[in-house]
Amino acid sequence: MSRIQPPVEALNRVSLNKRTHEFPLAPQASGRVQFAFWMQWAVATFIQCSLLIWLAVEKTGSDVASHYRMLAVVSSLLAIPLFAVFRAYSIRSGYLVGIARILAAWSTLVAMLAFIAFVTKTSESYSREVILQWVAAGFGLQALAFVPVHKIVRRMDKRHRFANASVIIGCGDIALTLATKLRHERKESMLGMVCLDDEDPHNGNAETPYYPTLGTVSQLRSILRDNRVNRVYIALPAKETDQIEGLYVDLLDASVDVVWVPDFANLKLLNHSIYNLGGMPAINLNESPLTSYPGSAFLKSIMDRTCALLGILLLSPLLLGVAIAVKLSSPGPVLFRQKRHGWNGNIIEVLKFRSMRMHDDQKVKQATKDDPRVTPVGRFLRRSSIDELPQLFNVLKGDMSLVGPRPHAIAHNDYYSDKIIAYMARHRIKPGITGLAQISGYRGETETIDKMQKRVELDLDYINHWSLWLDVKILIKTPLTLISKDIY
Repeated sequence: MSRIQPPVEALNRVSLNKRTHEFPLAPQASGRVQFAFWMQWAVATFIQCSLLIWLAVEKTGSDVASHYRMLAVVSSLLAIPLFAVFRAYSIRSGYLVGIARILAAWSTLVAMLAFIAFVTKTSESYSREVILQWVAAGFGLQALAFVPVHKIVRRMDKRHRFANASVIIGCGDIALTLATKLRHERKESMLGMVCLDDEDPHNGNAETPYYPTLGTVSQLRSILRDNRVNRVYIALPAKETDQIEGLYVDLLDASVDVVWVPDFANLKLLNHSIYNLGGMPAINLNESPLTSYPGSAFLKSIMDRTCALLGILLLSPLLLGVAIAVKLSSPGPVLFRQKRHGWNGNIIEVLKFRSMRMHDDQKVKQATKDDPRVTPVGRFLRRSSIDELPQLFNVLKGDMSLVGPRPHAIAHNDYYSDKIIAYMARHRIKPGITGLAQISGYRGETETIDKMQKRVELDLDYINHWSLWLDVKILIKTPLTLISKDIY
């Protein structure tokens, strides 16, 4: 069966990330970004805590009072989300921009501390002289420390940032120029070139010891798999539009970042959205939001795990009661475990309360209306979505998010990936307990290809417009969708 072609406007939205101000991060760059953040935070925390303690001792001439110790702890913890939101420690920021962001984050932190002191009626416990000196000197010392630490972090990032393997599709002059810039200017681990099936591998002298020809486009899947490639550059002339479009659509399911570096030498660009890669225009076609916005992704992770932990604690009586009901309803385990695809196609084990009788389901058939496999208790759990609550443990573990595309069974992914364009692109962000498709009425069984197509479009739309605020809105709207009559 041929793949369903989504509407033009849907395909236009499939470009998962639309940034124009800086070159994108490598797929594993978020780990180094987080290391840089924690390193800067540790230095800043040491400075502000040491300064506060020293000022308090100088003022009182004795041991540090408990309320000053509490202030040091609270300010250190509040600094984590605030400095992340303001991207104060961004690796890519210049020194002046970084200091300006530190000032904004520090000012917001001080304002929040003042509000907390006002509400708790503890402001009188602190010396105004100590607090004013701490606020002013704290920013000054943090700004001074930021410069050398930022320089060290950027040097470390430059050394390790591009350790991920990449390949270039194309063997012409533009591909050779790109390969040279990647290797010598970007210090990127460039494995070699992949030629078009009808392209001369020696055109432009692309075949060199540094830039070997790995094969042709027809062998691209095996090349990506065997070499564990993380990023693909498409270096083809603009006239190869059909070839470029076909490659891009095919690579959507490959869990790699895709960057097109076309030959625009003879074109006059107006109001374009491109990246500057050593003077060459590069169009970012496909990148996960979790790698392109590491600060926001870090906050999403904190929000997910904090809410999941609170949910488990608050709902523990309900979870225990449901577990007992499931156990008494029919023989079998309380929890149903199923292998599904997670972020970037990684296999995860999703937990649910068992809602069906034990059976041999070789084809992983979706539940249908009046399905005889569903127990009476399970029918209520499915209608109310209580059966999904154990996935809070998946969120706490980090395999899932509160909000994101719903993870499907591996068998369903294998079935639909050949029938719906960009189906596997929905895995470019962590799967969620709820999502945009679910609050839009696309919950439960997808008995037709068209219904699954619409769900995929909504999932891609969520990825394109992802933000923490969108997650919050979806979480607020989710309870209102639980009264749907179409869930069984």
